[in-house]
Amino acid sequence: MKIGIISDSHDNLFAVAAAVDAFKERGAEALIHAGDFVAPFAVKGFLKLDVPIVAVFGNCDGEHRAISELLLGVVAGARHETLGGVKFTIVHALDRLGKGRRGDVVVCGHTHKPDVSGGKPLVINPGECGGWVTGRATAAMLDTETMKADIFALEMQ
Repeated sequence: MKIGIISDSHDNLFAVAAAVDAFKERGAEALIHAGDFVAPFAVKGFLKLDVPIVAVFGNCDGEHRAISELLLGVVAGARHETLGGVKFTIVHALDRLGKGRRGDVVVCGHTHKPDVSGGKPLVINPGECGGWVTGRATAAMLDTETMKADIFALEMQ
């Protein structure tokens, strides 16, 4: 299964659209968002991908109620899901995970720094979709069959 991974979109609708296009082009079958959509209108952009979305709230997300109406199951704190036979723990800030259940892959955001750390669990931080902090908008794709994760730059027009 090919899973798009993203975090920290921070209401940048141009970056959201670029991410949706990139995930479609790469054949994403699901999307994991590690928080900081910020507002519901940013969530609506990701719904255009038309795949299951697994998400957690970040520290900058407002309007939890409205976002929860758009994304069923979005939670504050850690979320544990199995996708493509792989056990995921999704959390916005890795340092807040504590000794919680980890699974095969931990997806996080918050630092705005893209990183893939091998091992068990595999830790994936896709960087920042919004590009506001670093000036670089990034996302990641994970192939659950090969367990290979790639971080890529988003091309905005």
